[in-house]
Amino acid sequence: MKKLNISSRRYLGSKYKLLDFINETIEKNCKEFHSIFDVFGGTGVVANYFYEKGKKVYINDMLKSNYCVYRAFLGNERFSEKKIEKIIEEYNSLSKPKDNYFSKTYKNTYFSENDCRRIGYIREDIEKKSKDKKINEREKYILITSLLYSMDRIANTVGHYDAYRKKQNLKDSFEMFDLDIKQSKGIKNEIYNLDSNQLMKEIQADIAYIDPPYNSRQYGDAYHLLENVAEWKKPKVYGVAKKMDRSNIKSNYCTNKASNAFKDLIEHCNCKYIIVSYNNMGQKGNARSQAKISDTEILEILNKKGKVKVFEKDFNFFTTGKTNIENHKERLFLCEVCKQENEEVSYNLNINNEFAKSPLNYVGGKYKLLDQLTKRFPTEVNTFVDYFCGGGNVGVNINANKVIAVDKEKYLINVLNLFKTYSYTQIIDKLNDIISQYNLSNTYINGYKYYKCNSSTGLGSYNKDKYLKLRKDYNKIKEESEEKTFKFLTLIIYGFNHQIRFNNSGEFNVPVGKRDFNASIRKNLLAFCEKLRSKNVEFVNIDFKKFKIDNLTSEDFCYFDPPYFLGDASYNENNNWTEKDEKELLKYIDKLNKKNIKFALSNVTQHRGEKNNILIDWAIANKYNINYLDYNYDNSNYHSKSKANVTEEVLITNYSI
Repeated sequence: MKKLNISSRRYLGSKYKLLDFINETIEKNCKEFHSIFDVFGGTGVVANYFYEKGKKVYINDMLKSNYCVYRAFLGNERFSEKKIEKIIEEYNSLSKPKDNYFSKTYKNTYFSENDCRRIGYIREDIEKKSKDKKINEREKYILITSLLYSMDRIANTVGHYDAYRKKQNLKDSFEMFDLDIKQSKGIKNEIYNLDSNQLMKEIQADIAYIDPPYNSRQYGDAYHLLENVAEWKKPKVYGVAKKMDRSNIKSNYCTNKASNAFKDLIEHCNCKYIIVSYNNMGQKGNARSQAKISDTEILEILNKKGKVKVFEKDFNFFTTGKTNIENHKERLFLCEVCKQENEEVSYNLNINNEFAKSPLNYVGGKYKLLDQLTKRFPTEVNTFVDYFCGGGNVGVNINANKVIAVDKEKYLINVLNLFKTYSYTQIIDKLNDIISQYNLSNTYINGYKYYKCNSSTGLGSYNKDKYLKLRKDYNKIKEESEEKTFKFLTLIIYGFNHQIRFNNSGEFNVPVGKRDFNASIRKNLLAFCEKLRSKNVEFVNIDFKKFKIDNLTSEDFCYFDPPYFLGDASYNENNNWTEKDEKELLKYIDKLNKKNIKFALSNVTQHRGEKNNILIDWAIANKYNINYLDYNYDNSNYHSKSKANVTEEVLITNYSI
């Protein structure tokens, strides 16, 4: 008779194909270990893999059907193989049992009527044999598991029980298979059917392996029929899919409570290592498939427990629809639990080949142009000087031995130095303190409903008075300090379009915005801080004219992104960049050219029907190269959609590209 092993079933998110990846990651990064806690056991293949390697296993799952599987394959009690084989032979010889609960409930849906009668009879008989002491506890669970696996092999579904295929004349095809189970190795495994967050407080193991649900698809919905058979309480069912009440097995990890649940789980974890398996769905696929916990949240939470590394592997994602999801990766977040006082932390995001977006939404920022710009920059640079660095998008993403980011706006340089001085977690903690102090919204933790707002209308109505109080307090602070800079950063995050603007009196005057310190900004902040930590970057608060070029050589490179003379951005509202400034800049750049130092100047030759003849004539007279880029600053003049508002974005260089 053919025997089924623990992986012989169809199950959402099964890690069977990732076992070698998980094992390799553990072997290379975890010191000797003797026990592993599979917190969300699912199929049980991970726990079984390490049990086969002689490790003690703690395994848990909310579903009773999975608990039965664990008791069968990983149980400690001895069982009689001959007895099991004989009972299964008897079940397979059944012809036409009487009508029963299962056949009355499910006939001609997931199974044929006769197969339903056989399944119902077998499940009832297993219960009777257990009550009469003809089989022990493990033998009972082996028989239930054999029944569940055998049902799953022929079920009229696509692998789960949210629905069944509408077929006529379902064939009788049920056959009960034996399981490939070995007697206990003498290792006392511990098997649970409890809430994971509660159980985590009680378990102490060397490794906690955490593979929670990723999206809104409740496992109780997907496997309700198997759950019904496992529990055998014979409840009423309803709807086309014949589901019973599943409220007791709904998981918070499939809802907007997922982040808070995960945070609580990790806080109470008492293990040497924590390994979290989570994919990179993010905003891919349809809404039901999108991950409920962001990478940023996972990293923030794990980092409070210890040192974090991230490993990833390409993997085919299961989707019930027609969504084509490309570049899907399964990731392992590995945390070595330790105290981290006064210790710098690296998240190891593997971001070296990706552009990090500045969390400062500075008008005219070049993040969207980075791919075009970097392809036009010299490939080998000793010192890269980023004049008018703004939010830092260019300088932080450049490969050079040293980067000097220059800007005359001290408030910008102060914030950028915060990103350089403090770790990501320290910045988060300080911002959260200010958010809490002023009672500003924090949808990252609480969601929109908590503040009686929604994403469409935004949070302005809730935050307005609190934001204005913060803005007033900020403007009262005259001396430069880190407290002032952190408050300034908070104002940017909660301000309209995250803009930076001051009035003639030097007071910050941006009104409240629609958003708050959400996952998107946190993600940008994390990536930016990590990229910054990997570079040799110096931020200099000085006017460009005062930056001395005497020490620069032909091996260095200068990039200029000044306020645009034709621009209508907020930094130009008070005539802050004049014709005189434009001419002084071009004269300064000419000095670099005479020293054989390569430069690149971002600017526009045409904007809103006007041409910058000063710039054009200068470039032509000096035989500089005018390289046209594919981009328009729609956000610089969001009031108008006229086709006449053509902007010609250029990169002027003294070298050929």
